[in-house]
Amino acid sequence: MLSLKALSLCILLVILLSLGASLAQATRNGELSGQGGWWSARRDSSGLAPDAGRNVNQAIVQVYAAPTYGWKGAVAVHPWIIFKRAGETRYNRYEVISWGSGDKVRHNSNLPDGYWYGAKPRLLVSHRGADAEAMIPHIEAAIRSYPWPKTYHAWPGPNSNTFLAHIGREVPALKLDLPANALGKDYRPLWRPVGLPPSGRGIQVSVLGVAGVTLGAEEGFELNVLGLNMGLDFTPLRLRLPFIGGIGSENVQQDNPPG
Repeated sequence: MLSLKALSLCILLVILLSLGASLAQATRNGELSGQGGWWSARRDSSGLAPDAGRNVNQAIVQVYAAPTYGWKGAVAVHPWIIFKRAGETRYNRYEVISWGSGDKVRHNSNLPDGYWYGAKPRLLVSHRGADAEAMIPHIEAAIRSYPWPKTYHAWPGPNSNTFLAHIGREVPALKLDLPANALGKDYRPLWRPVGLPPSGRGIQVSVLGVAGVTLGAEEGFELNVLGLNMGLDFTPLRLRLPFIGGIGSENVQQDNPPG
């Protein structure tokens, strides 16, 4: 009983400290102020994606994530995927967006590497060349097979992170490592609580994304408590924490350096 209480206190302490750190960071970056409103927030290119025209002969696949708009940016991120085949001079961008009726899966609603309503994106995955070309048909098939195209729930899911996690499970070659603050990435239907983690390699037990455990090739070990993830990543070694994502080395999965 004592050890259970100690574990509960440790989990609570981690959650509170992570929340405090995330709020401090968001305040410092001005992400909580919402200056000017969402309609005037930056959505121009961040300059992170390789120029599609200059790289016309190369297939490229990338995944980005950025803090969500306003106060929600202190607790969660919004991810998306972009890709182009060799010979193409424009990217395809896919993501799930909550607003609007009908299909929540959007195609090219925003610039490939654009700021997400004022927040600069972070590159999570970058693949180029033959490997990228080979995985694009599987990515497109995963997009078409997404189980909840007309449903969106910020918590516990399905949401934008659930969408990217589905692609990662269907395309293990992507080596997707969604951060711990990708709220909704662990959402699973009640009738299928056991399966692959978002990286597509490993095992995950999750009840509606509210409680569970993940052991994955990219995720390491994660414990999910009320949709808040904490754990330890081994590639490279770093803490995975709720709200702020984690502490440690960056871990961009890539075949070639971005440029």
